[in-house]
Amino acid sequence: MPSRDAYDAVVVGSGPNGLAAAIVYAQAGHSVLVLEAQPTIGGGTRSEALTLPGFVHDICSAIHPLAVASFFFRTLPLDRHGLRWIEPPVAMAHPLDDGPPALLRRSIAETGGSLGEDAGAYAALLRPFVDRWDDLAADALAPLHVPRHPLLLGRFGLVALRSAAGLAAGRFRAAPARALLAGISAHAAVPLTRAATASFGLVLAAAGHRVGWPIPAGGSQSLANALASHLRSLGGEIVTDAPVRSLRELPRARTVLLDVTPRQALEIAGDRFSARYRRALGRYAYGPGVFKLDWALREPVPWRDAACARAGTVHLGGGLEEIVAAEAAPWRGEHAERPFVLLAQPSLFDDTRAPAGSHTLWGYCHVPNASDVDMTARVEAQIERFAPGFRDCILARTASRASTLHHHNANLVGGDISGGANTLAQLFFRPVMRRVPYATSARDVYLCSSSTPPGGGVHGLCGMYAAHAALGQRRRRDQ
Repeated sequence: MPSRDAYDAVVVGSGPNGLAAAIVYAQAGHSVLVLEAQPTIGGGTRSEALTLPGFVHDICSAIHPLAVASFFFRTLPLDRHGLRWIEPPVAMAHPLDDGPPALLRRSIAETGGSLGEDAGAYAALLRPFVDRWDDLAADALAPLHVPRHPLLLGRFGLVALRSAAGLAAGRFRAAPARALLAGISAHAAVPLTRAATASFGLVLAAAGHRVGWPIPAGGSQSLANALASHLRSLGGEIVTDAPVRSLRELPRARTVLLDVTPRQALEIAGDRFSARYRRALGRYAYGPGVFKLDWALREPVPWRDAACARAGTVHLGGGLEEIVAAEAAPWRGEHAERPFVLLAQPSLFDDTRAPAGSHTLWGYCHVPNASDVDMTARVEAQIERFAPGFRDCILARTASRASTLHHHNANLVGGDISGGANTLAQLFFRPVMRRVPYATSARDVYLCSSSTPPGGGVHGLCGMYAAHAALGQRRRRDQ
């Protein structure tokens, strides 16, 4: 139970953005309470034994380049609260049917070594953004504003606003580099022929070169626990098993920050919103869902190419054309026969995740929103394609359909893990077109989830920006 009757701020939801918003308030010396509906904190950064005892699986996110690259998280002493990052020797491997895999590594030159004739073109594309990552991130991972580095952002925009399919085919000659960029861009969960899908590939690739694609030791829960521990050290409070159905259920607070998507915001605070704002939130679009699988394995995945066993993340989807087709299917309400599969194999690098000699494997593919189709056979066929004998390694598996993911986290509407569709309009204006996107039409009620800029990913920046916006409004009112 909360320790007091009134707070300066109440945050609904304990995902990375909710905890980030609460930390900003606590850093400013304000009293803050976080309410979490689930028994454990973390939202999309939680870990549980989903298959067999002793096997630790990440419920949602598993690999965290944007968390390490986050200019907010980097200011926090999370290492003092138990967080330790593990960086696999290869950030990501993308095996191909013919020839060795494309490998994303910290070094641009070493990455180029797996890209053959496209090594130079890849370096020319990525190096300007890697070398000035901090400047780029400050402008690109932010709400619309007057940029601090307009020339750099303009250079980025010239390529980032292109479709990933068009950029890959136009810049590269051979399959490895084209597949590498397409696979990384597919994290957008948007057809790769659409404008601005290249931005996802460029940001995640640049982050990979700058900070790697690391995993938290012990599971993603370790990141949530460290954020929560730091918040408590600043005097913040967290209460779990505390679902919020209406603002009327909250303790008195000068400010409320909602780490929820528009659908939940309408349920919780709709009676406080103007009719116009309710209509705008009602038009907010959700993207495809994911079908997720967690495996307990008796031994590591038997990759045909041993380089894949050095990678924390493996992308399975063949070449550019196959990936483009797979990512277009969910938007037509279809399920790809050969889905693009994203895998993480953390236990290769973190022996706390499984009993000695055993391993965990995490993976998903995109499906239509709220799909109830079981994609297990198709996903495992893709793994077998590049790792013959994989099925013989399985001790147990747990499948999570897009239609049920919201039971773990209400923000996963229809299985959408991005907090909303990453369409061009919603990249720039989410959740609605508004000068301060975090402010709602209700006085002192703000949104701070991944449905606000800069969108999905574990970085805490949505919460940070929302808290700064709320505190700025409060200071102006108090003057």
